[in-house]
Formats: sequence, structure tokens, C-alpha cells
Amino acid sequence: MYSKDGEDYFVVDAHIALWDARPENQRNVHGKQFIDCFYDYHRNLSPEAEVWPYEEYLYQGGERLMRDVFAGGIVDHAIFQPAALGEFYHRGFGQTEEAWALTQAHPDKLTYNHNFDPRNGEAGLDQLRADAERFGLKGVKLYTAEWHGDSRGYKLSDPWTYKYLEVCRELGIKNIHVHKGPTIRPLDRDAFDVADVDHAATDFTDLNFVVEHCGLPRLEDFCWIATQEPNVHAGLAVAIPFIHTRPRYFAQIIGELVYWLGEDRIQFSSDYALWTPKWLVERFVDFQIPEDMTEYAPLTTAVKKKVLGLNAAKLYDIPVPERLQLPDADETATGPREPGSADLAMAR
Repeated sequence: MYSKDGEDYFVVDAHIALWDARPENQRNVHGKQFIDCFYDYHRNLSPEAEVWPYEEYLYQGGERLMRDVFAGGIVDHAIFQPAALGEFYHRGFGQTEEAWALTQAHPDKLTYNHNFDPRNGEAGLDQLRADAERFGLKGVKLYTAEWHGDSRGYKLSDPWTYKYLEVCRELGIKNIHVHKGPTIRPLDRDAFDVADVDHAATDFTDLNFVVEHCGLPRLEDFCWIATQEPNVHAGLAVAIPFIHTRPRYFAQIIGELVYWLGEDRIQFSSDYALWTPKWLVERFVDFQIPEDMTEYAPLTTAVKKKVLGLNAAKLYDIPVPERLQLPDADETATGPREPGSADLAMAR
């Protein structure tokens, strides 16, 4: 729990990872390109005091993760969103066994999501079923630009992806997290395009599609999709560190998201270990839309509480102490919009 100026915030970091990008795990030059690109984001968007030495950035380990993510008791719960990247790393990028062991050791603090790749065909469907049983999955993380043999990406609207989403539906895996954000070297920009979210969200209205990185740099495209698809949510990973380097740009991002989606479908994410959550939570609680940006409404305390944790807690059935919940009036201030109510969003 984070406290500031008499207000208490229940915080869910909805996007963290435990990775291993050390040289001995790099399969080829692309493994180094990938982590070097990550590190450029880290050092360019972080306060100087928060920048890690490069060698430490390659691998954190579970002990440090627990210390960094839950430092000072600010974060109450965190959700693993692992990327496989088997073409770049011998043992994969996200470390499944280590992350799962941490989750088992700290079930009150951690939720483990896994991943799938529809290009694995029938064998992958069997693996998804086995993973769902083993991990008790409530969500999965998809990387549509990931390389797979000669393929350099896939779409949510592909026939094989639909087969996997149908199995997710059967297994009760309701939360589909999709990386739709900035390109990471050497992955292809177009493979992260948000257009396919529209198709899948329309056909699987009983699943939640959490678009990580809120589609950046395609924010406008994402917002036009999300305002008409009430099961599409925005994850703030990568977006929120701009609160430090380009606060007016972040004001535009969060202002547009609240305007188009409402405050009930936006989730805080540090994207650890790209960044650590403590300074991001502190900055967000203190942040306000500049007064001259009059097209956007001010960020109320209730909005911040929803974004920082209550929204993700609702998707994942994470218990929230009663004193940290919002009064009913605040919980229903905007409410979920019905399909076809884009005109209501724009009237705000």
C-alpha cells in the first residue's frame, strides 16, 4: 500500500518479468540487440538515480526482483507477463521456472501468466492446456512480433490464433495481454500494429484484451478501437516513464486514454525490470494534467486509485482490503460502456 496526503492506494503492477539476457543465454546477435534496446529505453527514460549498470540489467534474479518490486511496501501485488523469444535465447528470455517458483512462494504477492505462440499448431494447443492446469492461468502474454523459424510475426486475427483463443475461453483464461507498442530491435514495427485487436475483440467479447504499451506510437489508432470495444484495456508499460522525461507527452497519453476509454480500463505497469515501480507510483500520484491542456479532465484521486491497482485487481480477482476500495459512487462514476457508445466517450 502506498500512502500520500492522507490517501491510501492499493497498487497492482500488472506487467513485470524475470529475464535472463546474459551472454551465455544469448543464442545469436539478436539476443544482444534485444537487451541492448531494452537498456536504451531504461537509461533514456529513467531518472539518473534509477539507472542500473548494464551488467546488472542483464539478469536480476528472484531475490532482487522481490526487493525491487515490493520495496517499501508500495506494490501490493504484481503479475508476471513473460516473453519467450526462443529464437534469440537458449533458455528463453522470460525465466518460467524461476518466476513460477517465486509465485508459489509468494501467492499473496504474485500472479504468473504464461505465453503461447499459435504457430506451434496442435502441439502448442496441448501445451497451453497443460500450462493452464499447472499454473492455474488467468491470463497469457502474447508477442505478435516474435520470430518463429522463417516467420517474423503473426496476427490476432489469424485462424490458428483463433483456435488458441477458443481454448483460452474453454479453460477460463480471460485476460489476453498483447504487446502492441514500440518496436524492439530486431523485431518488425508492423508486426506490433494494433489493427488486429479490433477483429479479435469483436469476435471474443467474453475475453479481455489488455493492450500493453497502449499501442504506442499508434495511440490514436488504439483509442479509436478501444472506445468501440468495451473488452479492450490499456496497459501503461513504457508509456508511464515519460512522466519523467516528457511530462506533457505523458499528459497527452493519459488524457487521451481517460477521454476515450474512461478510467476503468487503464492499468499501471512498471514493466520491471525495464523500470522499478516505486518512483513511477510516486510520480503518478503527484502528477496532474497541466492547466493549459484544457482538452483533458484533471486526474482525480479516484482515477489514480483505479489506474494504480483497482482495475487490475478486478480483472484478476485480487482481494482488496475494504478500506482501500472506492465508495460505490466512485466505482460507478463512469461504469463500463456498452458496445457502440463511442459517441458517449467523445461527449465527455
